[in-house]
Amino acid sequence: MKRTILAGLAAAAFAAPAMAETETMQATGTVAEVMDRLEAAVTEAGATVFARVDHGAGAEQAGMTLADSQLLIFGNPQLGTPVMQEDPLAGLYLPLKILAYDDGSGQVFVAYEEPEETFDDLAVDDDLEAIEKMENALEKFAKAAAGE
Repeated sequence: MKRTILAGLAAAAFAAPAMAETETMQATGTVAEVMDRLEAAVTEAGATVFARVDHGAGAEQAGMTLADSQLLIFGNPQLGTPVMQEDPLAGLYLPLKILAYDDGSGQVFVAYEEPEETFDDLAVDDDLEAIEKMENALEKFAKAAAGE
């Protein structure tokens, strides 16, 4: 029995998708200010903002506390479509997302996942031009949000 459980856990570990690298940078201002800068940069670039999720407000509504944390979900079909044409499962990871959060000590950070690594376990060519454009856009947006 013990051997069966261990074998199952090992199989699950090997079958699990690889974790994408998370890029994180320190930001100036409050989470709301950081997200306002991010939303402005995304909109100015012509991408569509689909949602701004306030995790802290959600926690508060559930009677819980959470340091300030907001997620912006956005995309551009000109970049996402070619990736999904290579592998429709890319739709599980798109649209793109950037998180702004307070680390609990008052310092605000911006974080996002590297697209190339996000799609590693899919049938998506790492050299696809759309992925490079996504990576450049995410870095540009994160820097704008961080106040750089």
